[in-house]
Amino acid sequence: MHPSPRATLSGGFPPRSWSTPVKSQRALLALAITAGLVALAGCSKSTEEAVGPAAPAKSAEEFVAEVNTTLHEMTPEITSAAWLGATYINKDSQRVESAANERWLAKNNEFIAAAKTYSTEGLDASTARAIHLLKTSSSMPAPRDPAKLKELTEIASRMGATYGAGKWCVGDDCKDIGQVSEILADTENSSYDQMRAAWEGWHTIAQPMRQDYVRFVELTNEGAREMGFANTGDVWRAGYDMPADEFKAEADRLWGQVQPLYEQLQCYTRTKLEQKYGEQGSIDGMIPAHLTGNLWQQDWGNLWPLLQPYEGVGSLDVSDALKKQREQILADLVSKAGGMRNLTAAQQMELERQADVEIATRMTRLAESFYTGLGMPALPETFWTDSMLVQPRDRDVVCHASAWQMNTDASEVRMKMCIKPTEEELFTIYHELGHIYYYLAYKDQAPVFQTGAHDGFHEAIGDTIELSMTPEYLASIGLVDKPAVSEQAVINGQMRMALAKVAFLPFGLMIDQWRWGVFDGSITPEKYNQAWWELKAKYQGVAPAGGVRGEEFFDAGAKYHVPGNTPYTRYFLSHILQFQFYKALCDASGHEGPLYTCNFAENPEAGKRFWAMMQRGASQPWQQTLKELTGGEQMDASAVLEYFQPLQSWLQEQNQGQTCGWEAAKG
Repeated sequence: MHPSPRATLSGGFPPRSWSTPVKSQRALLALAITAGLVALAGCSKSTEEAVGPAAPAKSAEEFVAEVNTTLHEMTPEITSAAWLGATYINKDSQRVESAANERWLAKNNEFIAAAKTYSTEGLDASTARAIHLLKTSSSMPAPRDPAKLKELTEIASRMGATYGAGKWCVGDDCKDIGQVSEILADTENSSYDQMRAAWEGWHTIAQPMRQDYVRFVELTNEGAREMGFANTGDVWRAGYDMPADEFKAEADRLWGQVQPLYEQLQCYTRTKLEQKYGEQGSIDGMIPAHLTGNLWQQDWGNLWPLLQPYEGVGSLDVSDALKKQREQILADLVSKAGGMRNLTAAQQMELERQADVEIATRMTRLAESFYTGLGMPALPETFWTDSMLVQPRDRDVVCHASAWQMNTDASEVRMKMCIKPTEEELFTIYHELGHIYYYLAYKDQAPVFQTGAHDGFHEAIGDTIELSMTPEYLASIGLVDKPAVSEQAVINGQMRMALAKVAFLPFGLMIDQWRWGVFDGSITPEKYNQAWWELKAKYQGVAPAGGVRGEEFFDAGAKYHVPGNTPYTRYFLSHILQFQFYKALCDASGHEGPLYTCNFAENPEAGKRFWAMMQRGASQPWQQTLKELTGGEQMDASAVLEYFQPLQSWLQEQNQGQTCGWEAAKG
């Protein structure tokens, strides 16, 4: 995580890095490396004949009951092993995590073989739905061969550990991802060359993963073919209650709705970078990768000082307020200890640690209060005793924020995060608790239904809450003074939000575009890096400084979700859905006025409708769940455009006379 610049008045504030891996229950149909249950949904007759499934040994109802019982019994072991792998990175935890995954995948393969033998025709709705989910949910299909299964789990664990322990070293000076991100985030004080060195330095951590990833693709594709799919990408797309090809078209349709808004933002940003850096500020109409303030160009919030439309108008310094709270906590602790002069260096460090824990806890309590204010339950006590809220001082951990459901009754839920007192981190907490509250909402569903209506739903819950974190809301919890509203303040606030949410959209789409090509063979290993940058150019209008990044690099692996094998289209979809959810909840709350001004905090009707949707889990097709909340069965980006309408008009005015667009977009 990197510190976020100051927010401004609008209909809310931008969140953090859009990249949360979720340990949800159905994602637990495989867990940390997320291999789910898959079978022959949509496979051809010839494939079925080649596999030759035997007749079912038990009824479909009995089979589903067995799956649910197994999930209930195995979940605590699997999640605990994954937790150790992420919070105690060493060879022992990797061994434990790999062994637990291997045991699960062996059992998983038994379920796969059995699931193929069932037809959903004639079954009751619940059983048919469960069989369907078992046939279409997986992100890491595993080969049946025990030796290959073991190899796959070891590779997955090794790649995750390599990423988690990754550092950029110049001699003996080594920086972790947080320190590298801070260099990129400080766009006012870091030089062009410093940011480029930091960006290139972090990307060296992925090079050792390249051959592991090639083998990983081979093994998961073999597992996918054994299950009746063409490749792992087909497996991923099969879980959206529509044919895989239709889902591709749906993603393209949604991108087409928002692409004009993104192109206006890219044009404005590129122009400002050119004004600051001269000819180094753009590359053939594209933005240099190291100049967006973010390692992956997925969030441009750190460019705020450069891109702010009206300097200082509506400025709300949430980070400053949080840092002052932390300083006061430390001052109180020091005073109780008799003053700084009476403390040893070790005692001072311990008080610093206590202050970090206290401010992290306060920030998390604030987030909890939003959800409970909607009528949702308080977090269980084990959340507070078992979560990792700050970075440990004695070991390597994966600081990447994530939410965890440790068992099927959701009596144990956790958050893993290295919280710092910044606005960005605060919004991340609200996002992560969205996952936690989804777990709590659907905990009474059968284990196989304990996940989002589709994976984009899970990511959209907390993001919907974030949209309601307007300046008025932040004032109500004492983080800012009551703001004054003006047209300039609105544009500032909308820009600040767009730098996170609009800037993210093409990135959210292109990662899986790359992986789908890798899985289907259209992107071969000798062109991994070339294809990565072609897609970044096409969708984001972003390019690396210094020309072509050769195949000695593995730049895709510098993003957590690639070595972590977390499908990414969910995040793109969540950026569409969150605005749909937000509009529906604003309507339910009786909001009047522009959409971006809506704050539904403390509104019982909004909370009731949101909770009802969340309780459904995956027990019915997502189209039905979406309709119950929004009135429509189709994902639709019109609410995104409605929300950002003032900014889009302003950007069009600012970009008049500029040559917008970039050559790669025509490819």
